[in-house]
Amino acid sequence: MTRGQLGVCYFPEHWDRADWPADIAEMRELGIDFVRMGEFAWGVIEPESGVLNLDWMQDILDLLHENGIKAVLCTPTATPPKWLVDTMPDMIATGRDGQPRSFGSRRHYSFAHQGYRRECARITRLVAGRFGTHPAVIGWQTDNEYGCHDTTISYGAADLAAFRDWLAQRYQSADALNRSWGNVFWSMQYRSFDEVELPNLTVTEANPAHWMDYRRFASRMVAEFNQLQVEILRELSPGRDIIHNFMGRILDFDHFELGAQLDVSSWDSYPLGFLDQMRDLFGRDHRLAFARAGNPDFQAFHHDLYRATSGGRWWIMEQQPGPVNWAPNNIAPRDGMIALWALEAFAHGAEAVAYFRWRQLPFAQEQMHAGLLRPDRSRAEGFVEAQKVAEILRDVDWPATSKGDVALVFDYESCWAWATQPQGENFDYFRLHLEIYKGLRQLGLSVDILSPDQACTRLEDYDLVFAPGLFSCSAELSAALAATNTRVILGPRTASKTADFRIPADMPPDLPDAIRPARIGRVESLAEGLTVPVGGDAGALLVWREFAEATGGSEIIMQTADGHPALLRRGHIDYLCGWPDERLLESLIRAACETAGIITRPLPSGVRLRRAGNKAFVINYSDTAFDVATLGPDTSLLHGEAVLAPSGFALVQFGGAA
Repeated sequence: MTRGQLGVCYFPEHWDRADWPADIAEMRELGIDFVRMGEFAWGVIEPESGVLNLDWMQDILDLLHENGIKAVLCTPTATPPKWLVDTMPDMIATGRDGQPRSFGSRRHYSFAHQGYRRECARITRLVAGRFGTHPAVIGWQTDNEYGCHDTTISYGAADLAAFRDWLAQRYQSADALNRSWGNVFWSMQYRSFDEVELPNLTVTEANPAHWMDYRRFASRMVAEFNQLQVEILRELSPGRDIIHNFMGRILDFDHFELGAQLDVSSWDSYPLGFLDQMRDLFGRDHRLAFARAGNPDFQAFHHDLYRATSGGRWWIMEQQPGPVNWAPNNIAPRDGMIALWALEAFAHGAEAVAYFRWRQLPFAQEQMHAGLLRPDRSRAEGFVEAQKVAEILRDVDWPATSKGDVALVFDYESCWAWATQPQGENFDYFRLHLEIYKGLRQLGLSVDILSPDQACTRLEDYDLVFAPGLFSCSAELSAALAATNTRVILGPRTASKTADFRIPADMPPDLPDAIRPARIGRVESLAEGLTVPVGGDAGALLVWREFAEATGGSEIIMQTADGHPALLRRGHIDYLCGWPDERLLESLIRAACETAGIITRPLPSGVRLRRAGNKAFVINYSDTAFDVATLGPDTSLLHGEAVLAPSGFALVQFGGAA
């Protein structure tokens, strides 16, 4: 599939067949290249066990093909029908409270249940066997939104049995498990794997190593579940892209592991819903300021993250088309934002963006969720803006997204570790990364995200890399850090535990002696409002602070007002001894970029750039106009207005006239 394809999510089973030709004709008029469909259709495909109803899907695929529109089909495994649940009721997922989930919604299954896996393989084989080589079909989406609604981790009998088997394979003996977990504490020793319970219903906190392994296990179950479908689809639908649609801030499984199975990673982007829902990330004043635009960095962070999970190819499978139905407040987007969100995704290298959904449904749970059409078939605001996107994609010479100026290392195991033992109510690994990402982008920098494994081989691709908060540091990554000449900024909490969740024998950070910049003797988590000023009025540490001793001749670059190191340097490795506030982070980034020879271009709070070689996409989330000339005297306008209106989009070139 080429860059710049526009799609829409379509549910033909929800509508009268007589509507299908008019829908498809209107899609062609808008400029739609493909539809995604079928992700929730198991009950229509197989209304009773063994009774198949696939002719309707054949008819709609034939109709799409006749009209030059392609299709991404989905495996329908996110919504097992009632008859299936009744045949194996223990397939239902169990919540952390020990209560089974109920039928009547979606995602009501355990990834670890072997019987349900067999049923998923069966329905995938049936659908792919019928349509895998249909000329309209260009790809497959596996399931739908793994992890959404807190459904990665289940605590039922099937999960316990699978967990015990996973532990037996990992540790081989109960004694080895006891040593790894430190079960001598509180007399938690096990005599066999059959004695191990789940960590969810203990009187007080469970052993953090127990939780860590359970999260690793749960993540592996998602990967196994997905791989089962991938293998069938590759067999029966060769040459088609295999895709999954991830979600925003779903951290319960390793998206890098799953992304390695895919041809394309995609995600479902709902900027206003996420902004209003995630109040631990965004304060009231910020939510009000960007209520109709969305946070300027949240979407872009996920664009860059998911681009990294599957080797560079990525899509938006669901793009917000108007007010949604699931946030605390479901606000209408500002004029132009429905178009801008899609254009921003293409600026970050998306091959395709699909709006959710074609037509607003007048019944069931999502009837208040906007579509490109209203229930009466009249065109909603999103239709006009999607049409504008189609025109821009057709008319503008669109340059390819290029490598970022800097890299940021993001690790799912670290998410699990610091959720398990945050040591402070405000320490959130995702939030730390989002704030650093924001700080980089406010200085006009484009950011690439790397997994720890990717960082082992790609540090040399960048002049500056941030790797904050890594739970543990593998031998491979440690060797890469020692070998690189790239400026790498570590901390806080980097390599502060071993892989089995212990404090390192020689205290953190657990790094090779040749590059170790500090020894952390103690830490403190800082209550909201309590900060540690950094000397020279550079800013302050908040949320988390570490008391460090310089090692190996490390140089103290910044110091706290009370006389402790705030930033230590040993060769090319910097160690930040706490969570920086905005001012300290800006000072740190500016200094690091100046040393590395990276050009910064300070931006207003709602304006962002994404590089495309010597060109850049300029995106205006703010409610005030932005003069692109302020980017610097080397800036020339290629597309858009010289004064960028709110919700505006421009393409510029740096380094001389176009």
